[in-house]
Amino acid sequence: MAEIKNTSKTFTLASGDKIPAIGLGTWQSPKNETAKAVKHAISVGYRYIDTAFAYGNESEVGEGVKASGVPREQLWITTKLDNPWHKRVAEGIDASLKNLGMEYVDLYLMHWPSSTRPDDLKKHYDDWNFIDTWREMQKLVGTGKVRNIGVSNFGIINLEKLLNDPSCKIKPVVNQIELHPNNPSPKLVAYCKEKDIHCTGYSCLGSTNSPLYKDPTLKSIAEAKGKTAQQVMLLWGIQQGWDVIPKSVTPARIESNFDINGWELTEDEITKLNNLKDRFKVCGDSWLPVKVFFGDDE
Repeated sequence: MAEIKNTSKTFTLASGDKIPAIGLGTWQSPKNETAKAVKHAISVGYRYIDTAFAYGNESEVGEGVKASGVPREQLWITTKLDNPWHKRVAEGIDASLKNLGMEYVDLYLMHWPSSTRPDDLKKHYDDWNFIDTWREMQKLVGTGKVRNIGVSNFGIINLEKLLNDPSCKIKPVVNQIELHPNNPSPKLVAYCKEKDIHCTGYSCLGSTNSPLYKDPTLKSIAEAKGKTAQQVMLLWGIQQGWDVIPKSVTPARIESNFDINGWELTEDEITKLNNLKDRFKVCGDSWLPVKVFFGDDE
């Protein structure tokens, strides 16, 4: 039997483009370490890098990509429109492309459904919301600057508002959301699947010092497989149909997270992980001027 190649697996988006099943996340990656991490990840075999204007490290991601020597067209690059740029979408993508040193990105996401006023980050525009922002993002399709557009941190309520608005002519192909065994979001994942919106799982390892690493069920599955808890969580996501973007700047961990070929989780193991008792979110919405999480994903 042929070896299971999870690292070369892709998911086909509604646009027809294929997004890799695993990429390197760069949220909270220090600027002085990001370029080396990206270069190393690509040398190991990663072909997908996720960043955002808000992370402040797009330039370093671009440096790492360039230093890797791998042609741009062989890579998948995702970046995101920052909240205070919602009224300046065309400027936003240009700023990101300049930072990255690239002519296009494969996927451009609205980072949050919050049109934050740039002059006061604790306030939301009175005359603008994410539907207006999406109308502007749709104009980017066909410019050559973005291959695909999508959203991030959208629950069912906000997706319904967007999809049902007459101005929504292009459906988001991706919704990037927090997905790990303590935040499995089954209702939201099922909703996105029904609407042919692919999910990307961020904080897929439960983030730094996650309580997940002490979970007895996860530990027992990892021990039985002879794998790390992180590797088990990555396959838990991939096998359920979403891509995962584990963040690391440590070479050994970057390699370990990519060492997921040749094995799979059983349906029973996935079910056990889906039904862990504890629940927590790494990313809340208390820092935003508007509420975006309504408990509609559980």
